[in-house]
Amino acid sequence: MLIALFAASLMQGNIVDLPPNTGTNAYYFPNRTPLQPTPLVKLPITAFSPGGWLRTSLELQRDGLTGHLGEISVWLTKNGNAWLSKDGHGEYGWEEVPYWLRGYSRVAYALRDPAMLSETKFWIEGALSSQRPDGDFGPVHNHSQGFRDLWAQMLMLQVLQSWYEFSGDARVLPFMKHYFQWQQAIPDAHFLKDYWENSRGGDNLASVYWLYNRTGDSFLLDLATKIDRNTANWRQLGDLPNYHNVNIAECFREPGTYYLQSGKPEDLEATYRNFDFIREKFGQVPGGMFGSDENARPGHDDPHQAVETCGMVEQMNSNDLLMAITGDPKWAANTEDVAFNTLPAALTADYRALRYLTAPNMAVSDARNHAPGIANGGPFLLMNPFSSRCCQHNHSSAWVNFLEGSWMATQDNGLAALMFTEGGVTAKVADGTEVSIQTETKYPFDETVKMSVAAPKSVEFPLYVLIPDWAEGATVHAGEESLNAVPGKYVRLNRVWRSGDTVEIHLPMRPRVHVWDQMKDAVSVNYGPLTFSLKIGEDYIKVDGTKSAQEDSAWQPGVDQSKWPTFEILPKSPWNFGLVERPRFKVIRRPWPANGYPFTLDTTPIELVTTGKSIPNWKIDENGLVAILPKSPVKVTTSAQSLTLVPMGAARLRISAFPTVH
Repeated sequence: MLIALFAASLMQGNIVDLPPNTGTNAYYFPNRTPLQPTPLVKLPITAFSPGGWLRTSLELQRDGLTGHLGEISVWLTKNGNAWLSKDGHGEYGWEEVPYWLRGYSRVAYALRDPAMLSETKFWIEGALSSQRPDGDFGPVHNHSQGFRDLWAQMLMLQVLQSWYEFSGDARVLPFMKHYFQWQQAIPDAHFLKDYWENSRGGDNLASVYWLYNRTGDSFLLDLATKIDRNTANWRQLGDLPNYHNVNIAECFREPGTYYLQSGKPEDLEATYRNFDFIREKFGQVPGGMFGSDENARPGHDDPHQAVETCGMVEQMNSNDLLMAITGDPKWAANTEDVAFNTLPAALTADYRALRYLTAPNMAVSDARNHAPGIANGGPFLLMNPFSSRCCQHNHSSAWVNFLEGSWMATQDNGLAALMFTEGGVTAKVADGTEVSIQTETKYPFDETVKMSVAAPKSVEFPLYVLIPDWAEGATVHAGEESLNAVPGKYVRLNRVWRSGDTVEIHLPMRPRVHVWDQMKDAVSVNYGPLTFSLKIGEDYIKVDGTKSAQEDSAWQPGVDQSKWPTFEILPKSPWNFGLVERPRFKVIRRPWPANGYPFTLDTTPIELVTTGKSIPNWKIDENGLVAILPKSPVKVTTSAQSLTLVPMGAARLRISAFPTVH
């Protein structure tokens, strides 16, 4: 299967399995030999001009927690911060600054926001100035074995990479080279030995390849082999090195990344196997993620198990990298599933608070300690600006990860539309001509996508359009050409493009029931890429955020905490319903929201109406979670009634995996 993905693309008229991995893109740093060629090449963040609901989401981040963490999070305090220190010592400074800056900076680049760009440059200058004569930089942390911890630096390298792509700062490449020379001199016995850095060596590896593709320094390949050798073993059969949810979402791709150098199909197979294994065991649930509310545990696979917001962010980042390596539609499809159905519900609608843990089935979002029902003790279901210092800072990357995965370049100097979103992409194609493609759409809430080309002259290049795997009957129209598309494959439009040319894509959507036959025959309801949840009334109750903040997530002194409220969300309507067998659905269309943000109960532009029955014995369990799913079909004596379903991403309280009832 995977080997076939890398064979020459099968032509079926204008339908192809993949863009070609032969040839070399002339403009966007494809892999240098001996690294394996890939069908897709990442575009710089400067290529994107987000529009529609995605731009609104980025603006909400700017105006909310992402844009103001520097003013309120103690970990981003500038005075005495180790990221601004030449000797690497200071009161604050580990993963928090680069976690936050990795997203904050790219939001700044995408929005071209002057204030955010200025703040970004301040921290970039601090990081660049922190490099010491030996090449090391940033905070000096020694872990329990006494060896140097390198995890936080892996994050800051990613920050510097996107800064270079945005600014062309000539200091970045020699800075990274000097640092990697320092890493190369560390003995294996002292290298990547602590839990976090050992799990996450794949992040370090990806940055080494990024630099190699720009400089060709051969020692980097030796360093890459050393990193792979010392990283946790993500190649196991039937097991993983650990079951922490963020580690899994972030690290499962390490063998697939090293495949670029090894060329061994089994390395790529290991990454696919990791992804599938965790979902077979703990991911028989809607929303694209898996139950690992800190750590996945045997016997805890019900849809009431949750996942960290960090896990969503890292999963989308991994999917972007694997999409470039493989071109496999699997990765774009998972990004859409996570981004549309799980991520938005992890944040309040104003993006001023977030939830550490979010589950497909959660009827209560309160301040209670839900352990041992979840694998971490604390008020982790609250909408809280300071629920935990990792997600508090790392959530900033969520939507820019989605944005950067929406378009990529191809090796035949064309472009590939991988996920549909309103806005523009500007990139060099063919002979170096810079073209812009503007997309108009309300996808995923609507079936139609229209792309308009703008170019300074007529130019011939291939445009690939990835058709989602659910889109039976999809059609693509370009000029006089009309094509019946194939779900899960690319439409290749190779033609001479002129300004004003358009491509119109129709993606028929209809309600579909998915049966989770390994999860007690529960069902979820899909409409296009959207999964739907029961509409539960949401009662927001403000609580004292100072008492609920975790000990590692403190406020800066003097912050007006009333501007950053913490909320419990309690149900105002019953939630314990099953769907009748063979349900019918009525699609209700509502006006597009005036504020441009469709992921709330009040603003969603689509609802489904169907039939269900209450299940009186399905209640909140002793740990304060929705009780384990009863086996379908459930026998009840209650009467059938009309139920309203809303997009899962709009439901902060949700039942998304339903029992069926007779």
